[in-house]
Amino acid sequence: MRTTSLGRMVARTMAAATLAMTAMVAQTMAAAAQTAGSGNAGPRAVLPRAEEIALARSAAPHDVSDRATVLVWNGTDFEVGAEGTSGVTCYVGRSWVESIEPHCFDSEGSRTILPMHLLETKMLAEGRSRAEIDAAIAEGLRSGTFRLPSRPAMSYMMSAGQRLISDDGRLVGAWEAHLMIYVPYLTAADVGLGDVPSLEAAVVVDPGTPFANLMVVVKDHVAVAEATESNR
Repeated sequence: MRTTSLGRMVARTMAAATLAMTAMVAQTMAAAAQTAGSGNAGPRAVLPRAEEIALARSAAPHDVSDRATVLVWNGTDFEVGAEGTSGVTCYVGRSWVESIEPHCFDSEGSRTILPMHLLETKMLAEGRSRAEIDAAIAEGLRSGTFRLPSRPAMSYMMSAGQRLISDDGRLVGAWEAHLMIYVPYLTAADVGLGDVPSLEAAVVVDPGTPFANLMVVVKDHVAVAEATESNR
């Protein structure tokens, strides 16, 4: 599907989304609660600053991440570890207590999807319940504190250092390097995919929800640079 077609799809679905937003988010988060697991709340590990910056930058090829803003986790929230110039933001997500999830979001993803991810991590680290997180994100979307992408938004997850956990709570390590293209309310049928996910093509994650994204596996991981003071 061409980008122009995706853009038209976003405009159409966003126009229909306003009245149904809170209900749709509630449904989305109810499904996400299964992914997060009932025991997922609790403190997230604080990594050495240089190590965290190196991990965050490894989410994307260097021509993307070298000019990115990098966020680091300080134990209670994310703060700027390195200022960027491109509009891209890289950080290490922690949606599970044990997970290490380097992401680099493009400028649109940095403005829209990323702030919701950051709030989720912060609230999980505080020990907050899934219901509290769901309500906070839904209210943020309703009030305009958060917004959904106005065009397809990109996240790179290509780090060789990622430590991912499956939906059922199993450690899967680095898994596959992949890209995530966020298109609210996208379904597999919209892009010609069948009902059974297959990595031979692409996979729609969270289909039909505000956080739907097209996950595309790519060839190679990006190596993590040696953690030195130059990784700032």
